[in-house]
Amino acid sequence: MQIEAARGDITTQDVDAVVNAANSTLLGGGGVDGAIHAAAGPRLLEACRRLRRTELPDGLPVGDAVVTPGFDLPARWVVHTVGPNWNRGQRERADLASCFTRSLERAVEVGASSIAFPAISAGAYGWAGEDVAEIAVRSVRAWAVGSEPADEDGHTHPSGIRLVRFVLFSAPLLDAFERALAAPHR
Repeated sequence: MQIEAARGDITTQDVDAVVNAANSTLLGGGGVDGAIHAAAGPRLLEACRRLRRTELPDGLPVGDAVVTPGFDLPARWVVHTVGPNWNRGQRERADLASCFTRSLERAVEVGASSIAFPAISAGAYGWAGEDVAEIAVRSVRAWAVGSEPADEDGHTHPSGIRLVRFVLFSAPLLDAFERALAAPHR
């Protein structure tokens, strides 16, 4: 599996799935969430409202992920995940790692082979870019080699994912991710 980092706009990525750093309501917001909702068009909001009425009446929990179509995006799917908010005392590294692994699992379930991630929980949610980069890269690498714990049925994570791209909105975040990618595997 190829893992790379690039500076750019996640809404323009030519990948099967883009990951939305959503809030638990799934009804849009600022930053990456607002940009994805704007670029995907009004059908994305309706799909999210439908999820809230049916599967997720209490919202999407921190660290979990759910998929909708990409609608007007180049990507076929949007994987929505809710990162922990450092500013609200949500500081568990495992919760942030779960955002990456659950998003990969959901992408595999819909047949995606390429996926683009933002710096989940960086920015408005207050996590340091260096920490997000280290957790993101470590989580994706561990998932790719199946070193994550097996689920309750004993299955390790299947992987049809050939490309993981971290798409960063700023030079400092890109630098943090490039350093994390260059670091030796642990």
